[in-house]
Amino acid sequence: MNSALLIMLVFLIAAIFLAIRSGWGKKMNLEQWAVGGRSFGIVFVFLLLAGEFFTTFTFLGGSGMIYQTGSPAYYVLAYMTLAYVFSYYLLPPVWRYAKQHRIVSISDFFRSKYESSSLGMLVSVVGIIASVPLIVLQLKGLGIIVSETSYGVISPTLAMWIGTIAVTIYVMISGIHGAVWTAVIKDITIVLVVVFLGVYLPYHYYGGIKSMFEAVQATTPAHLTFPEKGQSLSWVISTILLTVVGFYMQPGLFAAALSAKSEKMFRRNTIVMPLYTLLLLFVFFVGYTAILQVPDLKGVDGDLALLRLSIQTFDPWFIGIIGGVGLLTALVPTSVVLLTVGTLFAKNIYQPLAKSNSETHIAKVAKMTVPVVAFISLYFVLNGGNALYALLLMSFSLITQLFPALLFSLLPNNRINKYGAALGILAGVTTVTYLTLTKTTIGTLFPDLPQAMKDFNNGFIALFVNLLVALLISLLTHRSVAKKQNFSSYNC
Repeated sequence: MNSALLIMLVFLIAAIFLAIRSGWGKKMNLEQWAVGGRSFGIVFVFLLLAGEFFTTFTFLGGSGMIYQTGSPAYYVLAYMTLAYVFSYYLLPPVWRYAKQHRIVSISDFFRSKYESSSLGMLVSVVGIIASVPLIVLQLKGLGIIVSETSYGVISPTLAMWIGTIAVTIYVMISGIHGAVWTAVIKDITIVLVVVFLGVYLPYHYYGGIKSMFEAVQATTPAHLTFPEKGQSLSWVISTILLTVVGFYMQPGLFAAALSAKSEKMFRRNTIVMPLYTLLLLFVFFVGYTAILQVPDLKGVDGDLALLRLSIQTFDPWFIGIIGGVGLLTALVPTSVVLLTVGTLFAKNIYQPLAKSNSETHIAKVAKMTVPVVAFISLYFVLNGGNALYALLLMSFSLITQLFPALLFSLLPNNRINKYGAALGILAGVTTVTYLTLTKTTIGTLFPDLPQAMKDFNNGFIALFVNLLVALLISLLTHRSVAKKQNFSSYNC
């Protein structure tokens, strides 16, 4: 066993031990398992929300997108910063309502707000479907990290099997408690590793960050500008808007937010989280360094840029540390998403259909859902080849369709009713699915439009369709109900 593999094994064992240990002595009812009994303070809430930020995408996909496309990758830095600012206003009223009504998931929120179990079921289905690409992303990244940093001793397939089994076990035992304690190790180590790589590699190969950019400008200037079509500036802006409003629609992040013990936690975190996203710049610097130092990575292999550059630069023991940290960036968000998907299915799909009021039984169903979803996701990752950033964007395009109905539900006078909310979400999801499967864009539908409009993100287009349908259906059904009430009053 080489030193890199041994160090990664230590990271894995430590993560599993901490995760399982965190659940000892706790009565794991559904609320405790899913949102920690709403008892987490500012540090743990910060780590959970940061855990959803520093994933395998941040570790590999950020540098990979810089390597493959260049400047369009900066949308990630912009949307994360704005999403945290947006959370200052969005999360406190959501948390207050959730605490008052003992809500543990985004589906519960919709069901309660719109007084519709059918809508809650629909939101669960959308949440589960949109979560699968996120789990696939993490497992795919896990396979890449372990295989590369073990120098090929562990295959990507074996690494993904081991990771899936490990995360399934500790999620079923400890729930969100396991995720938050694993995040403690992950966030401390990843900050140190990312900053070191982002500073050392440009200086090692170019003598500085400025010299690195000058070298990239001289050889591949396209990496430092936005393309005129495709992932152009209008694509970047529309993608930022889409991902900002959809960020906390992710079931895992929504559940993590509900675990706070007070609404003040969000506003305190808002001060720090945008600064935390600046760490992504160091990941970008690694991607820029790799453009010239690790040439000829084609297509999805661009996600290997950080690892390939590190392997040719550092000794095996340090590669083991990089691999161990990368392993945690997959396990933490995967665990949060899996337990959230289990909760969504048990509370808002199984419970209404089975008509069960036993919380103990529902908690068991939630836990048993975890391995099912984990291994379905593993099947998809073993049979797919999308780049990490493409998987992330696919998930965001789907889950953002929940935003209009959630936002309107927080207003004093909600203009959307349960019929408009449901049909609006269905229209948005259908639009995303059609555009994705047929590879259709607004440019192919309307070829005479200006190029800036042709490049709009498909999810943003679907969001517009969603809002239009939701408002129209709500207006029509409101008038229909009003007519029936008037007719009944007249007959009386």
